[in-house]
Amino acid sequence: MTLLGIDVGSSSVKTAILRDDTVVGKIARAYFPTRHDGVRVEVDPDVILKAIVTSVRALGASARRADAVALAVMSPAWVAMDAKGRALTPVVTHQDRRSVDVALRLEEHVGRENHLQLAGNRPFPGGISSTTWAWYLRNEPAALRRADLVGHLNTFLHRQFTDSRVTDPSNASFTGLYRTLDQSGWSAELCEAVGAAPALLPEIREADGVGGRLTRSAAAKLGLVQGLPMTVGMVDTSAAMLLAGTKPGQLLNVCGSTDVLALCTDRPKPHERLLTRALGVGNRWMSVSTLAAAASAIYWAQRELFADWSISKFQREVRKIGLSKARNSPLKRQDRRSVLNDGVAFEPYLAGERTSIEQRRGAFTGLTLATTREQMLAAVIESLVTASAQRLTLLDQGDVRILRRVVVSGGAQDRLDELFHRDWPGRWTFHAEDEATLRGLAKLVPRE
Repeated sequence: MTLLGIDVGSSSVKTAILRDDTVVGKIARAYFPTRHDGVRVEVDPDVILKAIVTSVRALGASARRADAVALAVMSPAWVAMDAKGRALTPVVTHQDRRSVDVALRLEEHVGRENHLQLAGNRPFPGGISSTTWAWYLRNEPAALRRADLVGHLNTFLHRQFTDSRVTDPSNASFTGLYRTLDQSGWSAELCEAVGAAPALLPEIREADGVGGRLTRSAAAKLGLVQGLPMTVGMVDTSAAMLLAGTKPGQLLNVCGSTDVLALCTDRPKPHERLLTRALGVGNRWMSVSTLAAAASAIYWAQRELFADWSISKFQREVRKIGLSKARNSPLKRQDRRSVLNDGVAFEPYLAGERTSIEQRRGAFTGLTLATTREQMLAAVIESLVTASAQRLTLLDQGDVRILRRVVVSGGAQDRLDELFHRDWPGRWTFHAEDEATLRGLAKLVPRE
């Protein structure tokens, strides 16, 4: 079967023709802007739709020969819609942190452990979108008065393209309203606590189910065939995990602006510092630990401290510092940091912390008048390397044995994955897969 893969990330849309797990021909990409206004992070829904149309049409005639559309989306990407499927709110992304106060009250009302067991997660602001829904009900209720459907980006795209009202278990898990641990549907208790009307929620179907078929108007906009089936779709890292393999214990590391480390399991065990969600198909879940600012923190340092250097010179310096022979010295780790950083340390929270309600911020400590920018860069790198290794301990809390072969996606250009894996304890094998999300979609064969 030939599929048209659509991958909507946090800054761009990528589309390609897929056969088996191979990209046939080119990958078309269209970018869209994200608005950052203090703690608010959102995208104009019409801008995303335009980027999808641009990317699909860039594939040319080959797209019209696809047998079906397979969909992957960033998540959460929360939006409310009216009776005609038009957006009533912006798409509020997982980086949004406006709902901290609401999240604290929600967890106090439901109970910390009870919420964790019901939803599989704490109500992390923005990262679990029930907090966004509750924020709108409290602060901008007029925006929701005409709401007919509320969901994530895959729900919005289906409403626009197929006139269906669907979502999948992976996206449902990130709403904070779904009984994630047994995948048994929406939680009446959590909906009541948030004030979310169950009638506004989409139907939950497995990600490889046919969510709907392209309407005539949608097909005309996209340059595709009317009636083309479209899968319900799933969270982008779920698609990458399909490519990695869904054997319990499989690790996937998506190394990019955000660094995502995901463990596939058949026995979910929620943890207050992890994101737990259904894979989207079958009896599988993912435990996820995320560094919200990874490569983006390093390139923040480039922009603010090394703007006079070329990108290639800066990347060489990053590798020189990060893979320094000093790391192989007999010094203890803390002493090694002192050699590299001269006592400078960095807190790597430039984008906050996705598994925290009260948000942390990035900070340097140990600065003196003698501190150099190279030492500040070394502190940034060391903080990310340390955080990457610490996540393994968090993930190794359940009953699933972690496999030592890790599938890595992203970061191919600057190979930051080599730095982030530097201090992982024990022996590991890292297997790089390019375009893992798109290619994983090839395994999302539509099922009626």
